[in-house]
Amino acid sequence: MSNQALTRKIAFIGGGQMAEALIGGLLAAQLCRPDQLWATDPVPARLEHLKQRYGIQVGGQNREATLWAEVVVLAVKPQTLDSVLKEIGPGLKDRLAVSVIAGAPIARIAAGCGGATRIIRTMPNQPSAVREGMTAVAAGAGVAEDDVACVRRMFESIGKVVPVEERLMDAVTGLSGSGPAYVFLAIEALSDGGVKMGLSRETATLLAAQTVLGAARMVLETGQHPARLKDQVTSPGGTTIAGLHQLEQGGLRAALINAVEAAAKRSQELGR
Repeated sequence: MSNQALTRKIAFIGGGQMAEALIGGLLAAQLCRPDQLWATDPVPARLEHLKQRYGIQVGGQNREATLWAEVVVLAVKPQTLDSVLKEIGPGLKDRLAVSVIAGAPIARIAAGCGGATRIIRTMPNQPSAVREGMTAVAAGAGVAEDDVACVRRMFESIGKVVPVEERLMDAVTGLSGSGPAYVFLAIEALSDGGVKMGLSRETATLLAAQTVLGAARMVLETGQHPARLKDQVTSPGGTTIAGLHQLEQGGLRAALINAVEAAAKRSQELGR
């Protein structure tokens, strides 16, 4: 990731957790100055928090923030998107709109903007809050390469980024969007196993969480297939193969595949 600062002014329409994650990431990476960022939100306490913590411009004036900015991040709740677009749609003309709204297709946003806006749809996930997020990015028609590069750098400040076709966004939602919940469940279950075998809850949770973190980092940094890394831990007749046998009997592999599929299908339903 280039460490050259971004020059564009960015407005966040909606100042919730994902907007705050991005604001914090952009400032920590020194990609933006506080005076390049403006956040709006209907909750005054939320605006005060963002202003006090990050020193950015805040306010409830969605239209004014949109006209001020060159990049507009749509970070509102899905059920309020249409009313927000009615308010700011005309002001989005010739601007870059970046959506972090789950289940909102580019076509829906374009329709609310009168079709004159460059739109990039993103799907970041919850670990973005600690700058270990995974964001998928899909660009709409008429989006320039420098627009995509700008958005990629924005989201690289809070984790990793992968380009996808928009038709695959529901699959992304089922995997990396919902996936943190599956991993939290696995960490909790591993911790329960440690407690069952006599460890304190605090020690068991630390062992489980750091083990998951370390295993994930090995996959990313070695580039090896997870099955190969698994085999490296699995000695003939040893402890690990005994545990893996139980996981196979319990259907863990199929359960995780089914979870991704179910969440992706639900995302499709919600997007209709």
